[in-house]
This record gives sequence, C-alpha cells and structure tokens, in this order.
Amino acid sequence: MRVLVTGSAGHLGEGLVRRMRDDGREVVGLDVLPSAFTDAVGSILDRALLRRALTGVDAVVHAATLHKPHVATHSRQHFVDVNVTGTLCLLEESVAARVGRLVFTSTTSAFGRALTPPPGSPAAWITEDVAPVPKNIYGATKTAAEDLCQLFAREHGLPCVVLRTSRFFPEEDDDPCVRQGYKDGNVKANEYLFRRVDLEDVVAAHLCALERAPVIGFSKYVISATTPFRRDDLSLLRVDAARVVGRLFPASREVYEPRGWRMFPSIDRVYVNAKAREELGWRPRWDFARVLECLLVGDDPRSSLARTVGSKGYHRAGSRP
Repeated sequence: MRVLVTGSAGHLGEGLVRRMRDDGREVVGLDVLPSAFTDAVGSILDRALLRRALTGVDAVVHAATLHKPHVATHSRQHFVDVNVTGTLCLLEESVAARVGRLVFTSTTSAFGRALTPPPGSPAAWITEDVAPVPKNIYGATKTAAEDLCQLFAREHGLPCVVLRTSRFFPEEDDDPCVRQGYKDGNVKANEYLFRRVDLEDVVAAHLCALERAPVIGFSKYVISATTPFRRDDLSLLRVDAARVVGRLFPASREVYEPRGWRMFPSIDRVYVNAKAREELGWRPRWDFARVLECLLVGDDPRSSLARTVGSKGYHRAGSRP
C-alpha cells in the first residue's frame, strides 16, 4: 500500500512516516516545510502538487493543519484556507486519483465548550456522541473538515475515518497559569488520566484506521489514553480529583511527593476511547498506570518514538501547510 502523509514534517507526520518506513511501506510525505520525512514540499492548497503526490497512492493520512497555538499568530481566513479549503482540495484530488481510503487527523478540541460543564456539574464524559460546540476558529475549521470527509464518504464512496486525538505534543502547556503552577512532567502525567495520549499510540491508531477504513466507510473516533475512571467517578472528579486518583492509584504518592508534584484539584472532562478500541482494534499501550511504573524505576515515561521525534514547536506565521 502506497500512502501519502500530509504534514510529514510535524510531530505526528514524522512519527507516521518513520513507523511506515520501518514497516516496509511505501510512503510519500508532503509538507510546507522541508524535512527528512518530506518528499513533496509545498501547500495542500496547491492542486498540481497534490496531483503529483497522489500518483499511484492507495491511501492518504491527512495530518497537515493549523493548530490551536496558531490562533494567536494566524488569521481566521488563514485557518479556513488551510483547514477547510485545503482538506477540500485533498478530498477532491483523492477522488480524482481513485484513492482507496483516507484517515483525517482531527482533535478533541473540536468538542469545544462541550468539554467544560457548568459550575456544580460533574465532569463531562466525552464520547463520540457528544455534540461539538466549537469555541474558536481552530475547532470550527476542524469540525467543518470532518463534515467534508463525511460528505465525500457519502457522495463519492471514499472511505474516511476521522480520529479526534487528544494532547500528544511535547511542548509546555499553552496556559500560563498551568505552566506557573505545575512542573511540565507533572502536568503531562496528570493528563494521561483524562486527556493525553502518547505519540506511539496515536500512530498506531492511524494505522489501524487505514486498515479498517474500507469496512467502516465513515466514522469518528476519540483517540486518547485509556482512562481509569468510570461514570460514577465524575461528580467527585470535579471537586476532588486527588481523592479519586489516590483511591485508584495508592502508589502515585510514592511518585508524586518526592518530586513535589500534585494532582489537579479538579478534572472537568474525561475522554473515552472505548469505541476506537472496539471498532478499530486499537490497543493503546501508554496510560497513567504505565507512566507511574516508568517513573517509579526512573525510566522516561514516553515511548521510544515520542523521544525520537522530540519537540518541534509550531511553524511560523505566514506558512501554509
């Protein structure tokens, strides 16, 4: 199977290209930035470039995007151009090239305001059934791109699988209050309970989606580390998350206290990956329990792929994926 990966110079794109090359797959990387994992340099808005890159391609993974941090550096029109029009160009050219399947990398940020319940309410239980309420141009354009994928699956018979991924970036949190209040490792360990996933598991989910897409046709999936929480934990999580975590993971104190770490006082949402595990056959390996195990013995709580790809930051203002 020959696969086109858009956004091949990014965190996920590099991880995908590395993994597929290691597996012996034929892969073409496309990105606005040159890299060792990019074969075609240019924008997904360039249809001539897309046509060349799609020659002989059987499947597409569309990971190129403007991200949430770009809200501060790029215009709303730029988001529409890249995340919506760029996706439309790729879908149309994929149909013309008779591509057999497409996996679209979306984001749990698409749920937007649905992620934060009103004061006094339990934490939100976030499955694919939750209706998105975008709170910024990033979420609005990602949900619009998801809708385009569904349209092309229905009208053109192009199997499209949408993966709403939670946080896997290695950079520090974009909230200055979080950065000032918690060490970075503390933040990321906490997030594995409810809204983080390791890069290796994200790559594995995309490969599962590529295999299953022709059978699925169209569907959306939450891709996040498997949470240890249940629905009956949601009320207490909102007001005393440390109590719930201490009950489920007594050994967490042995990891946290020597480091001066602490649990967030409140957890407002929990991402649930059950549908992806069941329908895609995805088996994520990294969760909060594994992070604790690694830290207890002094190991790095990241996969080897995440460590290899490392931190990339975000591309400069004005560049178009």
